[in-house]
Amino acid sequence: QVQLVESGGGLVQPGGSLRLSCVASKFPLAYYAIAWFRQAPGKEREGVSCTSVPDGRTYYADVVKGRFTNSRDNAKNTVYLQMDSLKPEDTAVYYCAADVTATSCHMRKYEYDYWGQGTPVTVSS
Repeated sequence: QVQLVESGGGLVQPGGSLRLSCVASKFPLAYYAIAWFRQAPGKEREGVSCTSVPDGRTYYADVVKGRFTNSRDNAKNTVYLQMDSLKPEDTAVYYCAADVTATSCHMRKYEYDYWGQGTPVTVSS
């Protein structure tokens, strides 16, 4: 059974950093578009970042551009989201998702086939 498992969330002060991880089992992340989404309480799930294969092209939402970095380690079948200069408005549950029909990056959440369970991030002093 295909699984995506996120980890690395937690409580951090404004200006701090966290690194989220997303490990896949039963399928190779290296061949598919992988995205990070987030959902804050009372809000819709929104796209944060994604990466394409094989060129590694990366997209970032304007609200995180310059602060978040998306990367992959294909040997570990893992993608990462490095989050720096965190703000209270970054507070949300963060999800990774895989589109096994696509190699090009996109933020069309309803087209992603597999989702992790989410990891909560709280930015507060």
